[in-house]
Amino acid sequence: MSSSPATSRRSFLAGGAALAAIPAVATLTGGAFADPAFADQASTDTLPDYAPIPPSALGPALNEQGYFVGRVEKNLYWVTDGSYQAAFLTTREGVVLFDAPPTIGHNLQRAIDQVAGANGVSNKVTYIVYSHHHADHIGASSLFGRDVVRVGQVENKRLLERDNDPARPVPDLTFDEHHLLLVGGERIRLAWQGTNHTPDNIYIHLPDHDTLMLVDIVLPRWVPFYDFNLNEDVPASIAAPAKALSYPWKHYIGGHMGRLGTRDDVVVHQQYVTDIADNVRTALASPQATHSSSSSRSAWTSATARRSTPDHT
Repeated sequence: MSSSPATSRRSFLAGGAALAAIPAVATLTGGAFADPAFADQASTDTLPDYAPIPPSALGPALNEQGYFVGRVEKNLYWVTDGSYQAAFLTTREGVVLFDAPPTIGHNLQRAIDQVAGANGVSNKVTYIVYSHHHADHIGASSLFGRDVVRVGQVENKRLLERDNDPARPVPDLTFDEHHLLLVGGERIRLAWQGTNHTPDNIYIHLPDHDTLMLVDIVLPRWVPFYDFNLNEDVPASIAAPAKALSYPWKHYIGGHMGRLGTRDDVVVHQQYVTDIADNVRTALASPQATHSSSSSRSAWTSATARRSTPDHT
């Protein structure tokens, strides 16, 4: 397999991470990084050096088509393009696909064909389980046609009916809180435990394969999304990893980046978020923060009053 696609993708990710870090640091420090003059300086070769992405955060090399497919356990497999992940389970009644990211697109069927051909099993996708309604995770669902049973939580159906997107057909089979999906003798436990990243995001547990799939909550060995605050329910999203750890599993499919996760990865994520929250609380409780907050509120109140006061002159 060629590693050049993976190399270019990782270079892009590394460059993007470095660029994204600059405004974040500028906002936090309010110092030299916040100086407009620094932008001019940063455009030269004076940018600070950043540590390379550790190997523990990177997944396997992609093939020439730009994807990797590998075994999770037994007849459960995962597919990644280095940025997104999907999974599929081969059974005697066809293939159950978990999510269909458009960035992977037709490579999903290629990956299934590759595995099915090597193992002498059916390559026909008969079920697609939606983790949640976002297009970046299920926008390739329509590629598998109408002769597929799509499965989602009841809120998933409502949201997809609202969006009316032909690329994301509405689920045929829905459930409220719990559903045991049985396909070809395989058990797939689906559970909704309230809003977190979205109102319809579900826990997908495959007990016979020691695997849990929970999308857009934990990115193994990567920091949480920079737009973490765009989660539908931030406190619930912070609490979701603990719920994930309450299940028995060994392998974690988080929906993003190029590697699978472990229980230790989820614990590290929890520690990271807890550390941020603890330090923010400490900072907000400091006299400097209180003074700064009061000054900001006064300035905002004054500016708002000026804007809302009619000008009679």
